[in-house]
Formats: sequence, C-alpha cells, structure tokens
Amino acid sequence: MSAKLHHEIIYRGKEQIDKLADASLIVCGAGALGSNLVANLVRQGFRKIKVIDRDRVEERNLGTQVYSLDDVGGLKAEILQNLIYRDVCEEIEAVAKELNEKNAASLLKDADLVIDTFDNSVSRALVKTAAERSDLQCLHIGVNGDFGEIRWNESYIVPSDAGDDICDYPLARNLIMLVVAVAGEVLTRYFLSGRKESYSITLADFGIHEIES
Repeated sequence: MSAKLHHEIIYRGKEQIDKLADASLIVCGAGALGSNLVANLVRQGFRKIKVIDRDRVEERNLGTQVYSLDDVGGLKAEILQNLIYRDVCEEIEAVAKELNEKNAASLLKDADLVIDTFDNSVSRALVKTAAERSDLQCLHIGVNGDFGEIRWNESYIVPSDAGDDICDYPLARNLIMLVVAVAGEVLTRYFLSGRKESYSITLADFGIHEIES
C-alpha cells in the first residue's frame, strides 16, 4: 500500500493514512459522482468501501463517469469493482441491486459512514431516513446545473423531485470533478479530525463556500 500512496503518505503521514484504511464506507450510487468519488477515495487511502447501485452503464454516461465504451451494458457497481481492482489492485464490495425500504437497514448496517450520491429525490430520501433510523453518519453529495452541494445528514433537505428520471439534463464534467475533490477532502478531514464540514460549489465563479450548520 505504501508505494501506491507514496505522495499521500508524505503529505498526511502514514498513521493518518492507516486511519483512513480502517474506515468503513458505503457509497450509494455509482454514477457521475459515485464512480469518480470511489476512484478518488481508494487513491487517498480508503480501503473498506461498499458500492450500491442497480443501474447499467449506458453510452451517455461516458462523458461524466469512469466507465469506457467496452463497459456499456454492464452493471455499474460490478464494473466499478473491476476497474478499481485493475487500476490499483484494491478490492471493493459491489452490490448490484436496488436500495429500497425493505433492504436499506441490512445493506447500510455496520458502516462508519454512508455517502449518498444518488441522482433522484426518492433514493436520497430513502438514504436520509435509513441513516436516521439506524443512527448512521451520512453525507449527501449532489449537483444540479451549475451548483454542487456536500452536506451532512443533520442539515440536509431532500430536493424536490422536479426533473427526476429525465435523461437530458445539463451536467458539466468539471463541476463533477470539483465536487468530488471537495467531498474527498471533507471525508478525509472527518475521519482524521472528526470535523463535519458542508460546502456549496458553483462552477461559473469557481466558488467553494462552507455552509454554516
């Protein structure tokens, strides 16, 4: 592990990286936010990651997600698992099924942190409620047009369902990467210091602003 995380270890210290390796994460969603976030997290030192997503890769996903043309038709969670192993020889857990009211408690249990990257309000509300019922720490990460948000469950408000299930919506890859980078640092700071920071990100002005709880 040390060689693969050479620069990260120099920056943060081996003891801190070891703390990240012990953290258990569940990422809900393997789309634009979820797939890029997982690809970043394993390169930051996180090792215990479960990804839950029922969807399959479509060609329209290729611009904003980590998948390639050869992956089209495959289950996102399983493809992401294979990509992570191929790229950095790390094992993550893939759950290629729908998260619903019946299985949420069992699928999310035992996590140190649940991360919601779903792209629809129904699934986001399900994660929020399940985390509250099971007393789980939960971070929500979302984007809409020119805006991104990273917010902890305690202050998170599920967005309206306007626009859900619409395939053609504006989404810039650069916004995705900005939000993922900030989210990765938020997660790292939480596990290393216990700090819970929430942020809004706007692409037009490169704005990254902390949200007061």
